[in-house]
Amino acid sequence: MDLERVLEEARAAGIRKVISRKAYPKTATLEGFTTIRVTEGRGGERTAAWVTVTGAKEMQKALEASTQGHDFVVVECQDWMIIPLENLIADFRRNGKRIYAYMREKSEMQLAFSILEKGVDGMVIPAASLAVAREVIPTLGGARHLEIMSAKVTRLVDVGNGERVCIDTASQLEVGEGLLIGSRANFFFLVHSETIPSEYIPTREFRVNAGAIHSYVLGEDGKTRYLSELKASDRVRTVRNDGDSRQVVVGRVKIERRPLIMIEAVVGGESGTVMLQKAETIRLMRPDGAPVSVTELKEGEEVLVHTSKSRARHFGGEVDEFILER
Repeated sequence: MDLERVLEEARAAGIRKVISRKAYPKTATLEGFTTIRVTEGRGGERTAAWVTVTGAKEMQKALEASTQGHDFVVVECQDWMIIPLENLIADFRRNGKRIYAYMREKSEMQLAFSILEKGVDGMVIPAASLAVAREVIPTLGGARHLEIMSAKVTRLVDVGNGERVCIDTASQLEVGEGLLIGSRANFFFLVHSETIPSEYIPTREFRVNAGAIHSYVLGEDGKTRYLSELKASDRVRTVRNDGDSRQVVVGRVKIERRPLIMIEAVVGGESGTVMLQKAETIRLMRPDGAPVSVTELKEGEEVLVHTSKSRARHFGGEVDEFILER
């Protein structure tokens, strides 16, 4: 593969670090990249050790390499991958060292950053996997901050029965955490998880009763999905009242017919609506982060929302075109 083309694809994928076992060609256009050289024995600034793991002996070798002054150690697992990486990640963290994993496939790349919750410190990929990496990179790194603001409730309307969606995630959600849901592509209400105890019904710490099937939910990489199309193994982004967010996996989607209430709110000249099940356990959040049931909400009160500049979306991604949603 032509080196210049590889470097151009790497730039397009957002990659800013290259690693090689050999000397870099003098003709290579490496501007904007940090170059790392793989070396044996003692290392130094901008060097890395590379260890191919086929058993316990090589795992010990990786630990020893981490003490040799390298920026990081690259681990390439030939047989088992998850258990060796779990053990190495734990050891490297305890010692304050950095471990990178060599990965080729999409599933491996996603897995590497989730082992022991936080995963490896970085990933090394071959040039042949750049196209896959470009697809995966935007979905990596669970933590992300979103701007959350207060909006004034201007209208509450009982709209009758309709199909609503419960999203059961594969994660334990917390009080103050929920999903961003809305009927318009640029205006999302923070719908609280079912983590508030009640004497009438047990909590479901994994669930968000998210709203009517037509609604948007904010998912991976800032893209939206319709609630109606979500299924097990999809990913959505849960958000806290302070704007911190994380990706979680959908374990199950339940669609049932229930009475609905439409809530309209406005902030900064923008208005949006959300249609939720009308029940005491369905909650939005007040500006101070306190959950408030939709059955207690009143016009003039404020709730937490997220807005985006773009009004239009194409297959979930923001686009710059005219659109009017009512």
